[in-house]
Amino acid sequence: MRILLVEDDVALADGIQMALKPEGYTVDWVQDGRSALHALTGESFDLAILDLGLPRMDGLEVLRNLRAAANPVPVLVLTARDSTNDRITGLDTGADDYLVKPFDVAELKARLRALLRRSFNRPQPALEYRGIRLDPASHEITFAGNPVNLPRKEFLLLHELIAQPGRVMTRDKLQQALYGWNEDVDSNALEVHIHHLRKKFFPELIRTVRGVGYLVDKAR
Repeated sequence: MRILLVEDDVALADGIQMALKPEGYTVDWVQDGRSALHALTGESFDLAILDLGLPRMDGLEVLRNLRAAANPVPVLVLTARDSTNDRITGLDTGADDYLVKPFDVAELKARLRALLRRSFNRPQPALEYRGIRLDPASHEITFAGNPVNLPRKEFLLLHELIAQPGRVMTRDKLQQALYGWNEDVDSNALEVHIHHLRKKFFPELIRTVRGVGYLVDKAR
């Protein structure tokens, strides 16, 4: 899952990134509203964490622009503005949830999980596909009832693919889901991860669509 964090407090942003990365999220970070809007309109994110008091463009203005462009990315507003009117304004402008600073990291994680479940229209968080069961909340995977341990990148890749069976995922889309802006990526890294997943589950799990990307076929 790829998240855009929009926060101008460096210490807080560092803390959020440190807390979320072990949970399997790929977190990219910007510090002002204009950079946030540029990133959200030009790239693909599963969710945004948006502060309101930002330089260059206020968070509410970012929200207005996103929703005016019919961008459906779920947005969790994270702000020190704690009055009832502020919350109502944020939600009415297009926020999906609202968390007031200071906050508990465990609550932030829970709210993110809830937003992601709603965005994928899944009442149950676990995904099942041809004997594979993947639980995004606990990061547990079983295959034919047996536990399978996957490195973080392979877990993210498998989740992206089986969450949308039958849909071709481009290389760019998959790489965006796996790697942040500051990560060095080998040119064949994606192919290596796919090779490992085929080996750990079954060879026909992931199909290559030449010149486009990869997909898992719809379960029969």
